[in-house]
Amino acid sequence: MNDKIELLEEVDLVINPKKDLDFTYLLTVLLSIVFVCMLFFPKIYIQQQIYFKSRGISKLKNEYDILKEENKLISTSVESIKFKNQILDTMF
Repeated sequence: MNDKIELLEEVDLVINPKKDLDFTYLLTVLLSIVFVCMLFFPKIYIQQQIYFKSRGISKLKNEYDILKEENKLISTSVESIKFKNQILDTMF
């Protein structure tokens, strides 16, 4: 009985060999993960920096547009004050 079990275990080992994970396999997997990270990290970093810079540019452009409109309003009010001042000066 014991011989049969040993024989079956030997046959099982021949048919289905045990696949142990060794150090080289682990090292290969880790190096491939590091390589993939090195490939994609710069791309992600650059895209993120572009996004934040474009947000800043958009904010500054909005402020610039608002200031241009305020400048137009102030210019028209100055023109009207000058006009009123010239008319009042000629009356008196």
